[in-house]
Amino acid sequence: MVDMMSNLASAVREASDSNMESSPPDISSVEETPEESILLRQTSINLVPFIGQRFVSQDAAYEFYCSFAKQCGFSIRRHRTRGKDGVGRGVTRRDFTCHRGGFPQLKPSEDGKLMRNRKSSRCGCQAFMRIVKRADFDVPEWRVTGFNNIHNHELLKTNEMNVVPSSCIISADDKGRICLYAKAGMSVRQMLRLMELEKGIKLGSLPFTEVDVRNLLQSFRNVDRDHDATDLLKMCKEKKDSDPSFRYNFQLDVNNRLEHIAWSYGSSINSYEVFGDAVVFDTTHRLVAYDMILGLWIGVDNHGLNCFFGCVLLRDENVESFAWALKTFLDFMKGKAPETILTDQSMWLKEAIALYMPRTKHAFCIWHIVAKFSDWFSLLLGSQYDKWKADFIRLYNLHCVDDFELGWREMCNAYGLHGNKHILSLYSLRDFWALPYLRSYFFAGMADPSQSESINAYIQRILSVQSVLTNFIEQVAAIIESKEEAGLKQKMQGKIQRVTLKIGSPIESHAANVLTPHSFVMLQEELVWAPQYASILVDGTYFIVRHHTEMDVGGGGFKVLWSPHDEFISCSCNKFEFSGILCRHVLRVLSTNNYFHIPERYLPLRWRNDCPSKLNLHNTEEYAGKIQLLQSMVSTLVSESIETDERLGVACDQISMLISQIKEYAPGHKQGTNGISYSNSPSDSLILQEAEDPDGLVHGFTAGHTDHLITLGKMKERKQRDSGVDINQKHHRLCSVPCCGHMGHDASNCPMMQGDDLGFL
Repeated sequence: MVDMMSNLASAVREASDSNMESSPPDISSVEETPEESILLRQTSINLVPFIGQRFVSQDAAYEFYCSFAKQCGFSIRRHRTRGKDGVGRGVTRRDFTCHRGGFPQLKPSEDGKLMRNRKSSRCGCQAFMRIVKRADFDVPEWRVTGFNNIHNHELLKTNEMNVVPSSCIISADDKGRICLYAKAGMSVRQMLRLMELEKGIKLGSLPFTEVDVRNLLQSFRNVDRDHDATDLLKMCKEKKDSDPSFRYNFQLDVNNRLEHIAWSYGSSINSYEVFGDAVVFDTTHRLVAYDMILGLWIGVDNHGLNCFFGCVLLRDENVESFAWALKTFLDFMKGKAPETILTDQSMWLKEAIALYMPRTKHAFCIWHIVAKFSDWFSLLLGSQYDKWKADFIRLYNLHCVDDFELGWREMCNAYGLHGNKHILSLYSLRDFWALPYLRSYFFAGMADPSQSESINAYIQRILSVQSVLTNFIEQVAAIIESKEEAGLKQKMQGKIQRVTLKIGSPIESHAANVLTPHSFVMLQEELVWAPQYASILVDGTYFIVRHHTEMDVGGGGFKVLWSPHDEFISCSCNKFEFSGILCRHVLRVLSTNNYFHIPERYLPLRWRNDCPSKLNLHNTEEYAGKIQLLQSMVSTLVSESIETDERLGVACDQISMLISQIKEYAPGHKQGTNGISYSNSPSDSLILQEAEDPDGLVHGFTAGHTDHLITLGKMKERKQRDSGVDINQKHHRLCSVPCCGHMGHDASNCPMMQGDDLGFL
């Protein structure tokens, strides 16, 4: 890598010495291929956004529009959006506007009058670029759907643009390249020139300047890497002393500096024992400030939730570094290698896995590949890009290798892609990404492009705490713990909520009792589709299963082998081998032949409710029973509280204090005297005990947030004063006797408890 960068530096140095500041030579006389001609025309200084233009991400679109705005002489800002990150589908639309768009907002002065913001430069400029997220192939892609470059103000000059904040951005990818160039000994001017050549843009058209690069490099130098690394190792040792199940390993270079470090938590190692059959090893991110590659080992549990297995920081990206990471990870996991592993398309990592995990099936994450298509093919194919992408998706989802090979040749012929370097590379590595070559291996659903957003969101949550290396281990542990708590809640809710049966068949009922809600939904989808298929017995040895619309078509269908005596069944679609869930073809054969349950071997332990996991640390039946009791008590509380305004006010105040107290208990805290009484009867009323000070402020239960309780007390005092109630009057309680629940007395003097007739059985 260093030799390659040195050669690049020499080439750039020669270009700089010849005449770095002169305009690019006239290339009109040079014979160009159509691809090169389009690329040069689209990346010239006159590049403008166009409707239908594609971007991999919002940041890529923002960087492009910044470059365009800098050339034109205006600055941009992020404007309105549709959607919200982390909610539903997330952000689905983003508008970028001229910095002078809109009008100044009127601000209230101290005396309450509105005053004009005289410092605003906004004048209602209508220039904008709008991008919308499309999920082709389940991989997000941003397209330009609106563009206007008409300004109602004077544009800035080139020398004035250098001080505009939005025109001085350095993307994460560019930061990584700058860091790499700095390691190769390149000067800042050489870095800028090389990046301009790589991006195919004119001199000075980058969205950042020499000053910005120098400031970035200085910020790297200000990071005390050696001191932080020492603190990181110290933290690992302290973590190991306090938690013997914590594992870590590190390696120092010849200068006694930290070169590699990896760690895993006890909970992660336990999870790997059960769910380590399929993992994702993501190495696409980097801690830029420390110039280290961040690798994350991630899996999926029986409820479809992502789980963390381990983390590694590597100084270099080469075979030796990845080999160290793999060997260390295997040591953490007691030598157990995963059945399958998904990674980025890294040749160094590919070679290391072949050496140290020879029995593990290695595959490339398809979403990383598809995310590059817009850069690789959109300009080359033009209007045919969408049609080509649809054809690629069809080929990717095929089941038969022969069909894939034939379809690939036809695709290359149809679009003239035989000599394209990306197509050649994809084809040579087809057994690492194409489903016809992967379906016989188990990937736990993580090879599905739809899983990419879930995994990426999990990774981004971890990346959000990368700013301080010394706290990274504890911060990652906190994220894992919070995700486990959220997962535990989801699992318990799944156990309480009954699944909905759609077919009503014995097979469906059997699966619903065994599988988790996540895995059952996957099987149920196949059960819903199964009746649409016909099974035909051939030679008394196997079945051909076809969709009912294909019955008149000769050939085709899927071959199902079934041996009732051995309870062995297999389908040529390999869905069970790929996902651990039986396919619709197999389910059709079983139902047609009066089979009313799924053989045990086809209900994998890793998808079952009784799969050993952290959930089993609780007594599941007792835990679920308490939750059901709580739901019943809350229902009783609501029905009794709405009888009068006074009851409702008391209930709101008491529940607020109860929530405050519950939040004081950390997960796993042993229950002590908590002031809450309940019996085994779901119909019992909730008894909310309270204590009252002489000042009339009501305090809840035992201990809690003092400030919050005082605030609640003042609210209660103000409410009683406004309603004309004497605040010194003793507060009435709800009677705890079942079938009573009235105000003004308690169980000791309840009328229903007087005399021989208690009023209830």
